[in-house]
Amino acid sequence: MADTLLLLKRGPGRPMWLRVRKSRPKLMLSRRSRRRLGPLRWCSRRRWRRRLLQAQAAGVDCRESACKGPRAAAPEAWRPKKAIPRPAPSPAPAPARRGPASGPISPVRHLGPGRALLLLPVEQGFTFSGVCRLTCLYGQVEVFGFTISQGQPAQDAFSACTHSHLTINAVHYSVPEKSKKEVKREARTLLRAHLNLEDRRWAMKNFSPLCSLVLLERAKSSAVDFISSHLGLSDVFLQESPTLQINAQYLALRSVGIRKEKRKKGLHLTESALAALEELVHASCEEVDGCPIILVCGSQDVGKSTFNRYLINQLLNSISCVDYLECDLGQTEFTPPGCISLFNITEPILGPPFTHQRTPQKMVYYGRPSCKEGCENYIEIIKYVFSSYKREAPLIVNTMGWVTDDGLLLLIDLIRLLAPSHVVQFSSAQSKYMPGLTPEYVEHTDGLYTKSKSKARNRGFELPEFAENLEFSDEDKECPLIFTEHKLIGVHSEFSFRKTERNRESHNRILRDLAVLGYLGQLLPPTSKVLGPFHGLIPYQVPFNAVALRITHSDVAPTHVLYALNASWVGLCRILDDVRGCSEGPILLAQTPICDCLGFGVCRGIDMEKRLYHILTPLPPEQLRAVNCLLVGAVSIPHSVFKSQHGLEGTIPYVTTDYNFKLPGASEKMGLREAQEVPEEKIHPKPKLHRKVS
Repeated sequence: MADTLLLLKRGPGRPMWLRVRKSRPKLMLSRRSRRRLGPLRWCSRRRWRRRLLQAQAAGVDCRESACKGPRAAAPEAWRPKKAIPRPAPSPAPAPARRGPASGPISPVRHLGPGRALLLLPVEQGFTFSGVCRLTCLYGQVEVFGFTISQGQPAQDAFSACTHSHLTINAVHYSVPEKSKKEVKREARTLLRAHLNLEDRRWAMKNFSPLCSLVLLERAKSSAVDFISSHLGLSDVFLQESPTLQINAQYLALRSVGIRKEKRKKGLHLTESALAALEELVHASCEEVDGCPIILVCGSQDVGKSTFNRYLINQLLNSISCVDYLECDLGQTEFTPPGCISLFNITEPILGPPFTHQRTPQKMVYYGRPSCKEGCENYIEIIKYVFSSYKREAPLIVNTMGWVTDDGLLLLIDLIRLLAPSHVVQFSSAQSKYMPGLTPEYVEHTDGLYTKSKSKARNRGFELPEFAENLEFSDEDKECPLIFTEHKLIGVHSEFSFRKTERNRESHNRILRDLAVLGYLGQLLPPTSKVLGPFHGLIPYQVPFNAVALRITHSDVAPTHVLYALNASWVGLCRILDDVRGCSEGPILLAQTPICDCLGFGVCRGIDMEKRLYHILTPLPPEQLRAVNCLLVGAVSIPHSVFKSQHGLEGTIPYVTTDYNFKLPGASEKMGLREAQEVPEEKIHPKPKLHRKVS
């Protein structure tokens, strides 16, 4: 019993002294005083610390005395001659509760392999690079002008380094008059189908009014996988940075396939561009007399294509579809380069052109990235494609960046031909001077193929030159062809400008190669994990006498036509003439026809014994049965397809250094860059398996 009483009278245990020691106020000593305390013993250091605590409790500045060392004469106010009562330790502070206001909250939560949850307060954005599929679980967000609300289908977003990075912006949405508790209950119910209990608790704990919740998932795209598989193109969508901080947020986004970027790398539109977008959207939604035709023009590198994509997404927020006429041969939006095409767009565009290759309503393969050597044929093709426009939806017309000399005159002809209701003219501080394309300027200026006309009745233009070749219905033929005036909208651009012609041409060539690779990516099945080379795919067999052949960009001798065709980019077209059974082939056309192009392919080989072309194409067989013409233009297959495909071992097919550039059409085809033509011993490769087109 005595031992028990003695144990009860003992002082506090070790945990109590640790709590008291932690509750003591911390001392702020200079670096010099810390050096003086270093060589002391543990007991002396403890005594010196007690004196400093007493001085601090008495309100005396102890730093000056501490700098003199432990043995310095202490002031009378705090020399330990008499017993000074030790100050009582302050009570330990209560631990603070963790909550939303205790510190910055990571807006991303990892949900498992390939899934993450993004929490965005109102009017905040998240800029990223990479490829992902995003679903708005609650609230409303905007991506590249397109608004995604809760309940809408998921959208694939492609943010590449070749263009401005995409930003997910949380926008202000209308909320019914409900209490905060009712709003949280509604959000928790919507999240129940996508998140588990722990993730829902995290979301509700950090939830705030007008907050948006976005589900990020890893997206599957054969075109992206095919582009990334080539040497030097693996970091087009996701680049590695050695200075990047690796934390939980980085790992969660990395699992999805994206990375957070700085906000300045995203798209920033000028005030004039925002005003133009608002006016065009209002005109397209409130137009009474008909659907507006919007023609976008300007010099190179001013942001015309970016503006068109943003405008299409803005229009799709209000209407179901938008028509798009592509007149830019070099930087096409939905097809490989060298095409003039008409599209009906019903889905948003959330990425660069090489990520959304689509099937057009009508397309003609011009065969060159520029029309400087064939402007008349260029105008005729535009007439042919524009005749398919049914005027049931707003039409956006994309034009070339060639706006000097004959290019400006050609643009005036194009305005007179298409009769747009709105002309959006881009200008920049670095771009070349371009006169304002007002209705008065277009009226009094001669075009390249048209003369200036005075105003007719109804303040319009009468153009009999174009009326002969345009196809109209019987109601339109009864009245004269009169085009009304347009409204000019000026937009000042602040896009980064590539100063030299060499840098601009190199950049444009890379974008053209990416567009071709994006189309060729459709050859691979979406479920394939291992990307093999093209010589492992099964080509179609096309007899010589089933299709006609034409080289569009150069005059090639008939004896060298097959050399130019082999290992080339081919337009699969349909002409009105029946070429089947004309001869044993090959059937050569004397002129380039204006005909429908159904798609593209690669001539993998030519079998001279069986007189067959071996064609690789993603077109389905039902469309291939209508193909009876092959057009070969100046658009070439990217070098990476030949040299950096996975699975290639030994001698690379179709690649040689022993090549004669003096052959007609040889320098035109390869652009005098590098000899990558067909060696003579490999002009007739024989695949093991074939798909035959009858």
